Amino acid sequence: MLFFLLTFLSFSFFFYQDLISNSNLIKARFLNSSMSTKKKWVNNRVENVDESAECPIVDLPELTLELILSKLPPKGLCAMAGVCTELRAKCRSDYLWERHLREKWGQVVGPAAKREWKSYLASKKTFELSSFGGSLGRQRKWISCVWPFSWIRSRIGTTDKAKGIVPDDSVMSWYLSLESGKFWFPAQVYNREHGHVGFMLSCYDAEVSYDRRTDTFNARYPPHGRRTIVQEEGVSWERVRAPPVGTPAHDLHSSDCLKDLQPGDHIEIQWRRNTDFPYGWWYGVVGHLESCDGNAHFCRCHLSDTVVLEFNQYTVGSRWRQTTICRKSHREKGNETDGFYGGVRRLQGKDEIAKWRQLWPLDILE
Repeated sequence: MLFFLLTFLSFSFFFYQDLISNSNLIKARFLNSSMSTKKKWVNNRVENVDESAECPIVDLPELTLELILSKLPPKGLCAMAGVCTELRAKCRSDYLWERHLREKWGQVVGPAAKREWKSYLASKKTFELSSFGGSLGRQRKWISCVWPFSWIRSRIGTTDKAKGIVPDDSVMSWYLSLESGKFWFPAQVYNREHGHVGFMLSCYDAEVSYDRRTDTFNARYPPHGRRTIVQEEGVSWERVRAPPVGTPAHDLHSSDCLKDLQPGDHIEIQWRRNTDFPYGWWYGVVGHLESCDGNAHFCRCHLSDTVVLEFNQYTVGSRWRQTTICRKSHREKGNETDGFYGGVRRLQGKDEIAKWRQLWPLDILE
C-alpha cells in the first residue's frame, strides 16, 4: 500500500512539473508572438504618420516654432507640411499664409476678387490641391505645376488622400489657386492692349489670371459695342491693380469729392466712347479757370461751381486736353463725338500719383 502511495505521489509531482514547464513555454511563445505583432503594428503606425515620432522640431516651444515657420516662403511651408501631421496643421494656418498673400497679391486682389473667390467655392463642395477634382494622380499633376518638387510627388502618392486636401476657405487654398493661374479674378489694367495709343493713361476693368511661367498676367476685357472679348497676354505686375472702388464698369460712379476739389489735385474720371461701352478710369489734374492767372494768393477757383479738368498727356489745342464739370450737379456729360465723362475720384496717396507718372507716355498725344 505504501508502495502504491509513493508511486502515485512521484507521478503527480513529475506530471505537474511538466505541465508547469509546458505552460511557461506556451506563455513565452505567446508573449514573443504578441511582441512581434505589436512591434510590426507600431512600425506600421510610425510609417503611416510620416515618422512624426522622429520629428524633434515639434517639441520646440510654440512661439519659437511659429517664428521659424513665419520665416519660410510658400514653397518652404508646403515642404514642411509634408513632414508630419502636426506640422501639416500648423503650416496651413491662415496666420502664416495671410502675410504671403498680402506681400505677393495685395496690389492686384481686392474685395471684388475675394467675392469672386467665395462664389467659386460655393460652386464646389471641396477644393483639393487640384482645380480639376479628387484623384491623387491629378493632385500630383496640379501641385507639380505650381511647385515641381520631387517630395510632392512622393508624399501625395504614399499618404492618405485626406492629407492632400486643403480646407476650402483657407488662405492657403486661395493663395495656391491664384498661383496656379486657373482662377480668373476681377482687376483693372493700365494702358490696356499693350499700351494702345487710344488707351494711354487709362485703367480698364478686366478678368486676369496669373502665368507663373512668365511671371505676368493674362487679361480678358469684356465685350462692348460690336467688339468681342479682347484678350491680352504678358501683362506685367506694374500694369495691374485691384479696383479702388466697387462701381461696376457700366455704372456711373457717385462722386463724393467734388466740393473739395481745387487746382493741383490729381484725379481719375470715368470716360467712355459711347453709352454701349464700359467706363475706363482716366488720369487728370484739376486746373484753373480761364479767368484765373494761377496765383495761389488770389485764386478763387475752389469757390466756383465750375471745375476745370486737364489731361496734360494731350497736346495743347487737342479736344481731349480739357473739359469742365459742374461741382454741384455733375452727372454724366458728353456726346458721341467727344465721348462721355462720368464720375470723379480724387487720388489720395503719393503712390497712386507716382503710378500714373510711371506710365506717362514718352511723346505728347494728339
